[in-house]
Amino acid sequence: MDDGDLLSAIRSAVPDDVDVGVTGLEPFPHARREIEDRVHTGASGGLGFVFRDPQASTDPAASFPWARSIVVAAVPYLEDGDGPDPSDGGTGRSIARFATGDRYARVRSVLEGIAEVLASGGFRCEMVFDDDRIVDRAVGARAGVGWLGKSTMMITPSAGPWVLIGSVVTDAEIPATPTMRRSCGTCTACIPACPTDAIVSPGVLDANRCIAAVLQRPGSMPRHLRTAVGGRVYGCDECLVACPPGDKLLIRMAPMTDHAAEALHPRTILGWSDREVEDNAPHWYVPKRNPRFVRRNALVALGNTGTVADVGLLAGYAGHPDALLREHAVWALGVLGARDVIAAAAVDETDEAVVGEIEAWIGSEAHR
Repeated sequence: MDDGDLLSAIRSAVPDDVDVGVTGLEPFPHARREIEDRVHTGASGGLGFVFRDPQASTDPAASFPWARSIVVAAVPYLEDGDGPDPSDGGTGRSIARFATGDRYARVRSVLEGIAEVLASGGFRCEMVFDDDRIVDRAVGARAGVGWLGKSTMMITPSAGPWVLIGSVVTDAEIPATPTMRRSCGTCTACIPACPTDAIVSPGVLDANRCIAAVLQRPGSMPRHLRTAVGGRVYGCDECLVACPPGDKLLIRMAPMTDHAAEALHPRTILGWSDREVEDNAPHWYVPKRNPRFVRRNALVALGNTGTVADVGLLAGYAGHPDALLREHAVWALGVLGARDVIAAAAVDETDEAVVGEIEAWIGSEAHR
């Protein structure tokens, strides 16, 4: 099988809505400079992934010295239930679309199909996705499956930003496909759509402000960002929803049902046991796999979206053994105006962060 036939066989093995391209293992110096600049300026917000070792993540040959080509697939991930939502007052979905299930399952299936074609030809291959060793968006752009948008997301003509990138690294020498000549042009729709102005300039994201990143970090959530979190517990779709190339695919999907929305509501999540958190969110990037951070996020989300009927639930968390959860429960109670409950919680509180949150709502008189 010659090189052209091999690429044709690969494309025949993937679904019609999946874009496939090929690139070599040459380094990505521009991506490396950008990553190192984000780390140096602090705009990476302490994120790991490809930021941990920019030199390695932008030089595929360092991790795969035996390989000659990278076959890249841009896999659309929207499903029914992901369609446009009615106006929700700006609070956003509680869970971003990509995280409501294991959306990488389809990526794995697509990559397995590609790997099977390569393996049947006697070639060595390794599937790579959501992996620190490779800057997937830069690889996808060079392989021509899409372009890097002003939101920093990979965008394809057919699915917009609603894609996940996966690759198969192989020792087959397959001619590279051309990069895409399309771009965002004059469109800047994603920039004002960001609730926290995290897209500080076209193609530059400050992860310290990005809600999706904030919800994944350990520790106390920055107080000045909590209101902007809205009803979100994990992830944020605002820049994706605003991206015009993704409109057609999004509109084709049915909206989330009321039942599904309630099942993912912050108050529902706060009622879960630790085991239920782990079972419902096995694929989320939760620091140290600790459910406390999911609860922290849900407390902020319930403060932003709840009603007086939720005060009892929040009051229970104001007495939780975990000070991090008490702190965020007090904040949520303050937003809902339950200062009497906060005053009651103040009586025996000794944790400095929680005391500070209490005083922010009812003043230092509560501790005299």
